[in-house]
Amino acid sequence: MPQVTVRINGYAYQIGCEPGEERHLLDMAQEVSKRVARVRALGFSGEAKILVLASLLMADELSDLTAELISTEASKAIAAGEAAARENARLIDELSLLAERAETIAAALEAH
Repeated sequence: MPQVTVRINGYAYQIGCEPGEERHLLDMAQEVSKRVARVRALGFSGEAKILVLASLLMADELSDLTAELISTEASKAIAAGEAAARENARLIDELSLLAERAETIAAALEAH
């Protein structure tokens, strides 16, 4: 298992990852470092508090993205449902016309 050294808030951490995931792990550590820098810029100190606040920032961002994704997916589902309802109405109309034609043909055949 590869080991990657990441630096967050001035501290080095050895983290294991799957082969080929090293770059992804470094990118994630960089994202954490960005949030840590934002928290530090607000004047907070203390390693644990800074990491907790950075984690909360990331959780908030994830929550916003999840809500946005759900909203987008719900909108797509509603649009698909409305399209299906329109198609069903069209098919019902078409079937009604075909039934009327069949009744007309049957009535004509009975008359002969």
